[in-house]
Amino acid sequence: MANNSTDDSGEVEYLCDLMDFSTVNAAFFIVIFIISVTGNSLLLVVLVCHGNLKNATNLFVLNLACSDLLFAVTLPFWAVDHLHHWVFGDLACKFLTSAYYVGLYSSTILLTAITVDRFITVVLNKWPSKPVRERCAVGVCAAAWIISVTASLSDAIKVKESAIDDDELTCESDNTDVNLSYYLQVSLLFFLPLAIIIFCYSAILKTVVQVSNKKRLRTVVAVLCIVAAFFICWGPHHVLLFVETLYKPESCDAKESWNIAYNICRILAYSHCCLNPLLYMLSQNLRGHLLNFLHHDNIRSRNIDKAAPIAQNATDMLELKCI
Repeated sequence: MANNSTDDSGEVEYLCDLMDFSTVNAAFFIVIFIISVTGNSLLLVVLVCHGNLKNATNLFVLNLACSDLLFAVTLPFWAVDHLHHWVFGDLACKFLTSAYYVGLYSSTILLTAITVDRFITVVLNKWPSKPVRERCAVGVCAAAWIISVTASLSDAIKVKESAIDDDELTCESDNTDVNLSYYLQVSLLFFLPLAIIIFCYSAILKTVVQVSNKKRLRTVVAVLCIVAAFFICWGPHHVLLFVETLYKPESCDAKESWNIAYNICRILAYSHCCLNPLLYMLSQNLRGHLLNFLHHDNIRSRNIDKAAPIAQNATDMLELKCI
């Protein structure tokens, strides 16, 4: 399974034949891309056509769907990179890396904002008026995108198209200090929001259970599922990367186990962008809008089908006249 070699310092270096996940990763990336783009696009159409976008929650959901779409559109490029190598150039490397992190960071900030909004509404009950809440929601969404774009610029600057060997290229960081800056950003844009969310939802659930409001409890649980799904999917991936700075596997068995765990956690993390549309359907309002939208589409399709023979007959008549 392994060949051993000795470096200049006399330490044994293990040359291991690790399992190749390139094809598996690429296949999952494409499947996730298709499901995410379909689901989130449908959700955006339903919100724009039937949802009240002045409502703070709907506005947050709309921006979350945009975050998921932005993240998902980068996946086919990473799939090609896994199957072949990086063929899109240095500019695309920087741009897609930036888009990847903008989608990730904006999702985290928006989910934290939704939780804080629920906390203020349910626990503190101090929103002065609905228009003020709506203006705050617009400001928070704008701030989320600005912060995400700013944070992603450092990631985009550090990556570049580089050569693996004579005929293969890759898109990776060329900065030796990337781990420090990356984990600093992850701490601020993942673990800090996680702590805020845990605190807020502990207080929210305690308040809702005490007042025994079933309707409010159902709403809180629906939002909790959306937030929990993000951290369940992304949590293992970030924890694994954080542990990587402290622990380096040495034996081939340890490296193989680490390789398997890393690839499984990454697929789990990336799959989050296609889960949100399913979780949003826990909301009765959104589910009703979706059913109405699909119902109207079916009626329109039936009308088109009925009109098709008439149109075909008219075409045939024109053709006969021409003859």
